[in-house]
Amino acid sequence: MRIVVAEDLYLLRDGMVRLLEAYGHQVVATATTGPETLDALLTRRPDVSIVDVRMPPTQSDEGLRAALTARRELPGLPVLILSQHVEQLYARELLADGAGGVGYLLKESVFDADGFIDALERVAAGGTAMDPAVIGKLLSSGSADQRLERLTEREHSVLSLMAEGLSNQAIGRRLFLSESAISKYTTSLFGKLGITDDDNSNRRVLAVLTYLNEP
Repeated sequence: MRIVVAEDLYLLRDGMVRLLEAYGHQVVATATTGPETLDALLTRRPDVSIVDVRMPPTQSDEGLRAALTARRELPGLPVLILSQHVEQLYARELLADGAGGVGYLLKESVFDADGFIDALERVAAGGTAMDPAVIGKLLSSGSADQRLERLTEREHSVLSLMAEGLSNQAIGRRLFLSESAISKYTTSLFGKLGITDDDNSNRRVLAVLTYLNEP
């Protein structure tokens, strides 16, 4: 994959570049400020980017704003936000276009390289990878879609783990259920949410976006 890394801390940025290259990916550009990030995203058009939220010049939300602007210019541009903070408003805006290809992970929650690379590849493929803490913030900030009220408690649990980007197999391990049982739950919740697209990957993204977005 062709990747842009936007992170102002040298050690973290250099470490990510080395990690990505060790996994066979190509870092086509790095950025240390918000304006540099936007320029890199628009000119390089990477397969996926890793973007910190708070970057110079003001150390507020320049990185996330750059990612949002780039996705407005290039709809569906895959972006994985990697941050120490949950910017609730902008996280919801990142999901609002319904295009998928988004992730938001907290740095403190990234425990191993394989898991991080897996999340990055899911985002690059148009899926989602959401930190549980981000999901919690988003769900506590607005009214729920009425369609979600039709889901059973178990279906809610499955959808929550789906939002983290887990496969049916991984969800089954987490809930101590068989993969076939998880498949039945996902089919059921797709129906209750009115999601009928034949592409299963796209249905997962649409279900997650329904779950995380306000009506």
